[in-house]
Amino acid sequence: MARPFWVWRRLCLSLLFVFIHSTPTANGDKINYNLVHSWADKLGLELFSLGDFITRRKEVQESFKEAKVVTRQGGVIVESMAKEIEMMMDLKVSAVRRIMDTAENTALSHQNDMADKMFSYYNAKSMAEPGEPTPPAPTTPPDMDDQIGEPLIYVPPKVLVLEPRPEFHNTPVNFSVSSVHVPVNVFDRASDVIKAIQWSENLDQIFRDNYKNDPSLSWQFFGSSTGFMRQFPASKWKKDVPVDLYDCRLRSWYMEAATSPKDIIILMDGSGSMLGQRLDIAKHVVNTILDTLGTNDFVNIFTFDKEVSPVVGCFEDTLIQANLGNIRELKEGIESFKPKSIANYTAALTRAFEILEETKINSRGAQCNQAIMIIGDGAPENNQEVFQLHNWRDPPYRPVRVFTYLIGKEVANWDDIRWMACENQGYYVHLSDTAEVREMVLNYIPVMARPLVLGRHDHPVIWTQVYADLEDTKLSDYLWDIKQCEEQKADVLEYWKVHDRMLEPAEMHRREYRRMKETWNQPVDSNVYQFMTTVSMPIYDRRENANITEEVLINEALWELQTRETRIANILGVAGTDVPISEIKKLLSPFMLGVNGYAFIVTNNGYVLFHPDFRPIFQGYILKPAYNSVDMIEVELLDDDRAARDFNPVLMTIRDSIINQSTGSKWMLVKNHFDEMKRVARVKRQYYWTAIKNTPFTLVITYPERYGVSRVEPRTEQDIHRTYITGKNIRSFFDGKRWKIHPDWLFCKQTNKTFRTPETELLYFVDRMSEPGWHWPSSRSALPPEHAAAIYCDRQLMQSLVFDARVTKWFSNSTSFNARDKEEKRHEFKQRFGITVAFLATHSGLTRWHEFHSNMAEQPSAGESFSQNNKRAIDEIWYKRAVDQYFVHKESFVYSVPFDAGESGSEIIVTASNAIFHNESSKSAPAAVVGFQFQHSAFYKLFHNITGNACAVDDKDCYILDNNGFVIISSRVHETGRFFGEVNGAIMMRLVEERVYKRVIVYDYQAVCFESKTEINASNTLLSPLFHLLRVGKWLLHTALWYIVQLMRLAPGISAHYNDVYMDANGTEQEPEDHGQTKNAAWLRHLTLRRTRLKSCDMQRELYTLYNEKDNVVYNMTAHACERPFVVLPIPNSNLILLVIDQLCPRDVALVLTVNPAPINYPLAPNETFSCYKHAREFNRVRPQSCISRHANESAIKLCGKGCTLYANLTLLLLSHALSRLL
Repeated sequence: MARPFWVWRRLCLSLLFVFIHSTPTANGDKINYNLVHSWADKLGLELFSLGDFITRRKEVQESFKEAKVVTRQGGVIVESMAKEIEMMMDLKVSAVRRIMDTAENTALSHQNDMADKMFSYYNAKSMAEPGEPTPPAPTTPPDMDDQIGEPLIYVPPKVLVLEPRPEFHNTPVNFSVSSVHVPVNVFDRASDVIKAIQWSENLDQIFRDNYKNDPSLSWQFFGSSTGFMRQFPASKWKKDVPVDLYDCRLRSWYMEAATSPKDIIILMDGSGSMLGQRLDIAKHVVNTILDTLGTNDFVNIFTFDKEVSPVVGCFEDTLIQANLGNIRELKEGIESFKPKSIANYTAALTRAFEILEETKINSRGAQCNQAIMIIGDGAPENNQEVFQLHNWRDPPYRPVRVFTYLIGKEVANWDDIRWMACENQGYYVHLSDTAEVREMVLNYIPVMARPLVLGRHDHPVIWTQVYADLEDTKLSDYLWDIKQCEEQKADVLEYWKVHDRMLEPAEMHRREYRRMKETWNQPVDSNVYQFMTTVSMPIYDRRENANITEEVLINEALWELQTRETRIANILGVAGTDVPISEIKKLLSPFMLGVNGYAFIVTNNGYVLFHPDFRPIFQGYILKPAYNSVDMIEVELLDDDRAARDFNPVLMTIRDSIINQSTGSKWMLVKNHFDEMKRVARVKRQYYWTAIKNTPFTLVITYPERYGVSRVEPRTEQDIHRTYITGKNIRSFFDGKRWKIHPDWLFCKQTNKTFRTPETELLYFVDRMSEPGWHWPSSRSALPPEHAAAIYCDRQLMQSLVFDARVTKWFSNSTSFNARDKEEKRHEFKQRFGITVAFLATHSGLTRWHEFHSNMAEQPSAGESFSQNNKRAIDEIWYKRAVDQYFVHKESFVYSVPFDAGESGSEIIVTASNAIFHNESSKSAPAAVVGFQFQHSAFYKLFHNITGNACAVDDKDCYILDNNGFVIISSRVHETGRFFGEVNGAIMMRLVEERVYKRVIVYDYQAVCFESKTEINASNTLLSPLFHLLRVGKWLLHTALWYIVQLMRLAPGISAHYNDVYMDANGTEQEPEDHGQTKNAAWLRHLTLRRTRLKSCDMQRELYTLYNEKDNVVYNMTAHACERPFVVLPIPNSNLILLVIDQLCPRDVALVLTVNPAPINYPLAPNETFSCYKHAREFNRVRPQSCISRHANESAIKLCGKGCTLYANLTLLLLSHALSRLL
């Protein structure tokens, strides 16, 4: 009976409390403004006193008094950085040039060697390491291969010792030899292939010499025109995908080096005879051609029957840049194409020539090579009049090359379509199967390379756009399909566990929202892919004549093999080396740019090579469809309140100056989003830019004008050498383990030496500096001529780091705390506030911390956890926010909790940080940031102690929100970390209307949307009755399988979980429930995922930030009944506000404000796509400097095509055919 008594007593007390606090004030309000004001003041005082004591911020500020403040010279910095990058890139070019020269000489000296079909080489896909089992030799009964008429060849895989190396991302490698990758569609024992593999093995010596001269070199490689790639150092080809799609000839570094930029028009026969397999082959040809194009090329596709039509309607009468987004649009357009009637070749050719002529006259497109590619099953005539009118005006030159692809096994009109290619400096091929498409299509590249080869001495240096190493964009669609299958499986598994509970609206919404959040995961820094640019140059066959064997038509039915000598101009391949983006970033000296400063590189097309807002992946591991064609004006967002894609003319002018490689500077007001695109800062920034010479790149640096114009620097008397002279041991500044340095910055480096951690490397150089004879290197990177053991340092960074380490050495020393404060007080803070760690980070990249333990025993877990996740100093979010907050209130802390932290169920940690500025004369600069972490539960307890029970009753809700509107404290813990607009949209709207928060719209021009898949059928329309019968059969099969699943109570992927799901505690099978037809229908409707495909799109986020106006009148306003059912006040010395709401007032619960992205709906015309919208607003670009499109001697070369007589291994053919069907 005691329990009910206490319950009633507590209820009565609560009612009495409510009555007292709900007594109307003089103006009839239920919320006492003065009381709330006292809460806010006391909270601010308690929190600031805590932070001030724990972080010892005044002592830290005092420590930097010996430093000086100097002006940051942006123009000098950008020139210095550009020079460092230029020197590094010159080294890479020199290495590639040596590979090229060696390859040309080697090929020439081995031209008479015989191909050894039994030659053994290190095959990257089959070589073994010691101890690995080798596959047994094939035991095929026949001893002859019918496809090539030769004995079957088996060469045992070679064995090689491999060792992981950190400079190659821990890939096991061997520096003695190179390894060879052969695509699945290339037969490595074919004469031309194995012969090239043989002579190219001699490149190993130059590979080793290059690496010895410049140990900073990444992968070096030779991509052969026969299809294989030789790379150094040797490594095994390991990919976590079912199919090896890699072919070096389809990579941008190969394509752009092998041919100058090109304008291409693809004409696809739309006659009724192009049906069934012919249509499949034709589409495969088109897709392969598109795969060979890069961002400096332009293209369009037209289908022609009686009329000539573009496959993408809005691309009519123009050429579009061949970036990933546009190529994807063209591929989708050709996939939906269906043949109709008779093909009009004359109209198609005329239209193509007119577009190419107009493009050249208007200085659009590539303005270099031009070509027409015709795909059909035969032309009725050769259309000589059209070629005479448009292409034969300046003999012997043919400004437009013509390449023809004859489709079908039995075709009669082959001579006219072959004539078109041969008379227009093109190439003709005959295709009868999808397996031979790639090899046949790639024949056009050596033809377009002929002017380059004939020039002999001119080897253009090509720098590629950023790309993901070894990855193919087709894998994005594959990975997305796999992801959807996994989600479907998870839904089915969950359904059999919880049944109809999964169909509840709230549960369905939760599941959908969770998956959408996963798609919004767009990490900027990820180890999933290695992003890089590549420098490459073409390798020429120096022979002018060669003997060739070809099939010659003797009469209408007889072909004969004949050998003859003829003039040639062959490209042997392309040499190149990778330059990881991470290595370029190390040369940028972010220390010189300071907090919230950054650098980025822009290409001649206006695309960023890298940028802090470059987000190439989503879902955490899937490449975006158009990940590497992000324009600089799509990441530098001006704060001008313009509509999406209505770019400011000032920004466009700056962009033009940058892509033209001018030197300049400008300040702009921009919106910088950060922290998963959920926070935003409005900043005035200064920009400087200059060209990186001998490359298509321009370097841009930027920093905030408010605090970026000055920086902290040690005085001359604090120089490292002078410190040694005074007898101080610099190594002692780095005692203990409670310190880290920025892992991505270059402090000092020795090219032939690697270290386990950045801290170990730093200590090595600290010791070296104390040795007699130490001299500072003259550069931050290795200088030519290259030296094997080169040491290079950032002297200014090292000086600042040692200074910071000296003046802050005391911070992480636990005894310093005990000497200053009694242990009882320290223990009190631990118990009262749950303090876990105090930390300090300096502008030089040094981070120190000090753990707080509940007892004297050392428990380093808190410090270790902090240091692992917070070692990037000025690049940490809490550092950046603290420096920005300094200009709101100098002595204030920034408080934050992880997003949606309340939903995790684990202990929530609050992070607080405060900026330390050093002032000298009229200048000031950020020197460091101090902070601490403490338990959220202690924060809530403090809040509860101050407010009493006033916020625990039903008529009031109390919140502490941060400066971006996220919940820090709520009476409902699960709301912690959520955006307040999702908790109470009506009040958040009022806070915006009353100018507490400002809404800032941020556009995301790198977003990914999901378009529903539609079944597109490219099969023969004459077989449609049979097709419908097949669909009926397919439906019957699926229905039968469904009922089998229902009877067995199983679904795909369930069997492994059967016992857990369907057996009760006694091990007996549970009785199945009676599901009616309606529930089955609901199960199918709600749990069957709608398959989607990836699409590039634009999105926008509505983000929020506090108005920083002093004495904002809104903070003096009291609550007024339900007209203004809340009081809001700033919490002093913080980035927080206190919000008390009258919950008894009605509100619109349907109103929800969110910071989540929403698609931008542009005013598109019917059948217009997003790509069309972007194309109509395309930006300026600068063409590459190199263009070699003609040579007077090319007309002497008579090689112009062959039929479908490709010799290949039957297994490879079948595999390629299967892959072409799947992909």
